Amino acid sequence: MRGVDAAAGPSRRLGSVLGRTALAGAAVAAAGLAWGVTEAHLFTLRRVEVPVLPAGADPIRVLHISDIHLLSRQRRKQEWVSRLADLDPDLVINTGDNFCSDDALAPLLDSLGGLLERPGAFIFGSNDYLKPYFRNPLGYLVHGRSVHSEEDSPPELDHEGLRGALTAAGWLDLNDRRGRLEVAGRTIAFRGTDDAHHHRDHYEKVAGPAEDADLNIGVTHAPYLRLLDAMTADGMDMIFAGHTHGGQVCLPFKGAIITNCDIDPARVKGLSAHEAGGRSAWLHVSAGLGTSPFAPYRTFCRPEASLVTLVPRLVPEGSTGLS
Repeated sequence: MRGVDAAAGPSRRLGSVLGRTALAGAAVAAAGLAWGVTEAHLFTLRRVEVPVLPAGADPIRVLHISDIHLLSRQRRKQEWVSRLADLDPDLVINTGDNFCSDDALAPLLDSLGGLLERPGAFIFGSNDYLKPYFRNPLGYLVHGRSVHSEEDSPPELDHEGLRGALTAAGWLDLNDRRGRLEVAGRTIAFRGTDDAHHHRDHYEKVAGPAEDADLNIGVTHAPYLRLLDAMTADGMDMIFAGHTHGGQVCLPFKGAIITNCDIDPARVKGLSAHEAGGRSAWLHVSAGLGTSPFAPYRTFCRPEASLVTLVPRLVPEGSTGLS
């Protein structure tokens, strides 16, 4: 009996240590999740300057909003978005994924009300067409992105209601379309694509050399390389995109783990250079303002809108200023 007791003592101590370790791990995980839910409500305005205009041009202030993923109950987000009109931007670019339920359409339009009085352009993401549904989060880690199956058939959102309201306000619909606007005394030529994440994009409908304008801008929801390459090679001066949520779940010092498309993690949000076809373009990816209702958390990646100030190039005209 003494031998049995002697052996049982270390086993009990090991079990106790493992139990405490498991409890500590669970406590850390719970604290991390709680902070992630909190951080998802810490809305932030980012500011960046881009030297892309002709020499001598006055600055153009572009408000880039994306991935609002609005639910009707999210009053704090609605109030924050509505205050963006106080920035008095010259142009608004909306790169999609606006709402998650039909009863959020009216609150969304109310929140955008002041911005709809300004020149604007928009494209759609998947969560403008389809209601979000639960997907195993491990799938993101395995594939590096969410995977849409043809067997998935979530209900549609009132995307035509959204489209009608935005175009009635004078915003350009750039879903596989081109358009032009006079902004702050400058002519801007736009081209955009429909949602590339669910293969709705048809760049061939807008492809071709850059137009004769002060600035050529490409707009798309998901920054897949096939679109970034095509727009850059065609001579776009700048490209706006969203979709990535900035990685959403990021690590300190490392940043994004996944991008939910094929762009590299270092460019998952903010301003970067893109090169293709012997040309260069500026790329601005918004980390967005929301999340899926089935994953309502962010870590080390606060929700954001961006005030992108376009300023004159610092090099001779005809170059984007990128090496």
